[in-house]
Amino acid sequence: MKTPIYDFARKYADSDPIRMHMPGHKGVPSLLGVESLDITEIGGADILYDARGIIKESRENASRLFKSGASFYSTEGSSLSIRAMLYLILMHAKSEGKRPLILAARNAHKVFSSASALLDIDIDWILPKSGEGLISCTVEPDRLDLLLSSYKHEKPTAVYLTSPDYLGNIADISGIARVCRSHGVLLAVDNAHGAYLAFLEPSMHPIALGAHVCADSAHKTLPVLTGGGYLHVSKDAPEIFFTHAERAMSTFASTSPSYLILQSLDLANDYLDKNYRKDLSAFTKKVDVLKKRLSETGYLLIGSEPLKLTVSAKSYGYTGSELADILFSHGIICEFSDPDFTVLMMTPESSEESLERLSEILLSIEKRVPIDTAMPSVGTVKRVLSPRDAMLSPACEIPIHKSVGRILACESVGCPPAIPIVICGEEISEDSVRIFEYYGIKTVICTEKN
Repeated sequence: MKTPIYDFARKYADSDPIRMHMPGHKGVPSLLGVESLDITEIGGADILYDARGIIKESRENASRLFKSGASFYSTEGSSLSIRAMLYLILMHAKSEGKRPLILAARNAHKVFSSASALLDIDIDWILPKSGEGLISCTVEPDRLDLLLSSYKHEKPTAVYLTSPDYLGNIADISGIARVCRSHGVLLAVDNAHGAYLAFLEPSMHPIALGAHVCADSAHKTLPVLTGGGYLHVSKDAPEIFFTHAERAMSTFASTSPSYLILQSLDLANDYLDKNYRKDLSAFTKKVDVLKKRLSETGYLLIGSEPLKLTVSAKSYGYTGSELADILFSHGIICEFSDPDFTVLMMTPESSEESLERLSEILLSIEKRVPIDTAMPSVGTVKRVLSPRDAMLSPACEIPIHKSVGRILACESVGCPPAIPIVICGEEISEDSVRIFEYYGIKTVICTEKN
């Protein structure tokens, strides 16, 4: 497969021009060593969100690989693509003379809630089931059908899901897509952790399973530089999604996209087009063997995502953070840990030796008496202000023990997993404080006046 962006940058660098343009390093490899390939939107380099040349050609290659109606590049991760998805949903609702409303699973990334606030989109939340905690929110087709049927007048514009979630749970996207279509509702998916799902046999990618639009982080599971991502639009998405996608991306994006990331996305097309499917299939079998070995030893593993290993640590007598610390002491760095889970992410770029080492260390850890403290549930939520009004209100930071009854102005949660405990505009309850304490959050930012 051709790599037009990389080829242009390489040819430009090899010509050794006098660079009287940005960036300031002038192509001199004095710091990172890759400066000669780091260009800006000079003549012939195309314009990312008005693509008519090499970027457009490369983007069309990606669309063919992912079997989408159209695919668009992000050099600012899936966060940018999520904002663009919401923008397109807003535009679609307006084109039909409606106010946008999204029915969303509560375990959405905080960029979803902040973008919804900025765009003034109304959200109805699907709360996690009892025992699920903060990070997961199971939505089955039957449950969604009941929820959508409960709207007596105007249906939501879209349903929004995170799949796979941070723990590796994958939703029944095909069943959910059928329900959405039966109600005339769009389906948008945060697929940040699942770009590689398009290359399984059969494909498990949301676009292949019926989603209208989805956001992928290329850098999370593909050999792409950090910040590389996609916005994928399905072939049967509303026409406005195609005509306004670049406008949606450019509304939130930097006007100085990284051409190193664009070259990485461009080269990934050729990589994915060659032996990736075969390599991925072989590697997932190795991960399955590792998971089977750990399960037989007594580890409780959760999630069905092929490239993610999530240990429910308390059943083995440890907190997730304790297991992560043990692995860290042996030079193995986890993706994420909290009081309940240890999450490890692997790809075909992970060596067989690294899998063996991981297995060796985990199997050497002595099993202890299970920890029976349960993670707190989200509970009920009380919206007092719109997220937009709360986020744009004067605010102050206060200790969590003084926050009960106050209105949250800014989500106090880091990344990973970047899932808000309380949403802007909601009242902080005693249950909320218990969850803050559980995850080690000491202060929150609240509106100055309730």
